[in-house]
Amino acid sequence: MSKLLVINGSVIPSDKSNSHEMARVFLEEYKKVNPNDEIIELDLNKLVVGTNVLTTETFSTYWGEEEGMKYINQLKDVDKLLVIAPMYNFHVSGMLKNYIDHVALANQTFSYKYATKGASIGLLDKLKVQILATQGAPKGWYQWGDHVAYLKGTWEFMGAKVAEPILLAGVKVEPLSTQSPKEIVSSITSDLIAAAKKF
Repeated sequence: MSKLLVINGSVIPSDKSNSHEMARVFLEEYKKVNPNDEIIELDLNKLVVGTNVLTTETFSTYWGEEEGMKYINQLKDVDKLLVIAPMYNFHVSGMLKNYIDHVALANQTFSYKYATKGASIGLLDKLKVQILATQGAPKGWYQWGDHVAYLKGTWEFMGAKVAEPILLAGVKVEPLSTQSPKEIVSSITSDLIAAAKKF
């Protein structure tokens, strides 16, 4: 039995969210293949780890036991991570960035100790990650804004094995913009099912 942590990085209500619909399809298949796995869900909209911003005032307590270390230890305890990640203004949501700021901590999730010069060692080497991402514009429109590359690179930096991310792009332009999340996601259902079976 494995533990799967699902992180909701979307600010859109689930019934109107393309990324939530992607996750629903993915998890439906995942549960068929892994019926005994424990699934833990984090809604960053409702947690301090998603809303607490790193500032001069919060710096001294940011990685405290209650927030930072709590979620770092959770990542060390689970086997798999599913990240729901729409694009907002060319990046992940602020709350997903806040979460990453909490868990990306030297000597906890990565280290430069014992690494070769100019390198690092990721400490989450038992973690497997699947990224489900959406963006309003078609793929390639924003050369400076690639939130999927940012997420993939960050989790790999921390040692995780990242499965091929699934990006649903162009959801804010026609014809997708006129469709419901269920209709939009139906175009990549086979990709989601295949990824869930391998995850």
